[in-house]
Amino acid sequence: MRQYWRMQQSQSIISMGLLGSSLTLLLWPYVRWRFSESCNESLCFSDSVLGISATYIGLISIFMTLVLIVLCIGYLYDRVFSLWTAQRTVDVERNPFWTYALSPMFVMIMALTAENLKRNCPDDEEMQKQMDWVLNYCKSNADTEMWGRAIQHWDKHLDKAPTFWFVDEEIMAKARAQKIEDGN
Repeated sequence: MRQYWRMQQSQSIISMGLLGSSLTLLLWPYVRWRFSESCNESLCFSDSVLGISATYIGLISIFMTLVLIVLCIGYLYDRVFSLWTAQRTVDVERNPFWTYALSPMFVMIMALTAENLKRNCPDDEEMQKQMDWVLNYCKSNADTEMWGRAIQHWDKHLDKAPTFWFVDEEIMAKARAQKIEDGN
């Protein structure tokens, strides 16, 4: 995963360079007359500046302008308009597995965490009440189609799933008996 992340990070820098150089070379034919010796207008540059050819100065200035434009658009997208933030908010608000329904693996993680906290804090009555609430929440989420799909998949591809400590036989039987239309 670290290598993938490194590739992704370097890709943004490399693609910025490739975009800038490609657009610079595409724009150069339209503006090179300003940097040539035959240009007599006031908008033209001299042959060289500090010993550097006007052609190189023109290419570098086009490249830098394009890169700055892309960075400014990125800044506006991120900081001013916050377009990606709004998109993430909508994704989370409209996803039932982030708000009120839990995926089976998340149910298992929550139940394991709650059980560990109950066992590690036997004298803390408030913690016991809260973890009982969490285990009850996990049990109520185990009475869903997603839980049925998970149990049927685990039964088919692994050993038969046990009756977990936060559910009862009735919920497990209901999950196994559930008719799944797509065959999963």
